[in-house]
Amino acid sequence: MSTKQQETTNEEVDLGSLFVIIGRGFRNFFKFIGSIFKGFFDFLITILLFIKSNIVKLGIASLLGAIFGFIIEFYYPDKYASEMLVEPNFKSVKQLYYNVDFYNDLVEQKDTLTLAKTFNISEDDAASLKKFSIEPIINKNDIINAYDEFINRADTATVSRYSFEDFKPQFKEVDYKTHKIVVVSYKNNVFKSLSNTIISSVVKNDYFERVRNLTNEYLDRTDAVYRQNLKQIDSLAKVYMQVMIAEAKKETSGTNIDLGSQNRRAREIDLFETSIKINEELEEVSEKRSEKHDVINVISDFQAIGYKINGVTKNYIFILGAFGFGIMASILLLFKLNIYLENYK
Repeated sequence: MSTKQQETTNEEVDLGSLFVIIGRGFRNFFKFIGSIFKGFFDFLITILLFIKSNIVKLGIASLLGAIFGFIIEFYYPDKYASEMLVEPNFKSVKQLYYNVDFYNDLVEQKDTLTLAKTFNISEDDAASLKKFSIEPIINKNDIINAYDEFINRADTATVSRYSFEDFKPQFKEVDYKTHKIVVVSYKNNVFKSLSNTIISSVVKNDYFERVRNLTNEYLDRTDAVYRQNLKQIDSLAKVYMQVMIAEAKKETSGTNIDLGSQNRRAREIDLFETSIKINEELEEVSEKRSEKHDVINVISDFQAIGYKINGVTKNYIFILGAFGFGIMASILLLFKLNIYLENYK
């Protein structure tokens, strides 16, 4: 009995020690969480004390920056922007990016003469151009669709070694389906005359035009074959219908002849299912013909009148005011750092 009592006592001691360890663990965990909040609030209070002790200097720097920003806003002409959405085909998107970057380089170099000749506009309109840029419309479905196409093309061994997570980092900006071209100008009515040149610079490429023609010829042939198959299926269905009517007449006249009606019904079902599949394939071909008809599909063209670029982050009063605040704060912090280093030494 004494041995059992001793074992029970030892178990109680072990359980008590376990609960003590768990309690210490929870206490240390909450202390750690509390120290994080305490450090954050200490940092916040330090910043507020720094701003409070230097509010005059920081305010003057911000005011001076805002004044300079107001002067720039007053004398600086308004800027306007317009956007065009496109869907490049036949891997022409890289060429489109190169061309847009080239136009932007001409703007940065202020080569108004080349810009005027390139877009067939006046030098005054060319001088008003401020920026060209292009970026993809981010759509996660594009990545999924591209991975599905990769799986359908690749063999089983390759697919087993190449997961979706491995595929995602290889998906670049130029691989997205839709892209946005943005033009910024000091004039609000120069955008409409730019779209033809931007598109034709890619479309008139011999390689892309050849690929477009070959692709569309293949799709046209495929469409014609599917339609011919549908006609043949309709003809066979009519023949089966005539046979059924003839047999129905024989049955009503008292003659019962079974010429494999079960097999015929099975063939009719097969014809019906085949017709559905061909119609689905025909719909897919029609969609591809619509998508691949041009080298670049223009979803929405530049607006005739561009929109004015506004917003706090585009306002020089806010930008230079914040810049003045940041510069003054940096200078004051450097002084404090210097004092700290002197005292430390």
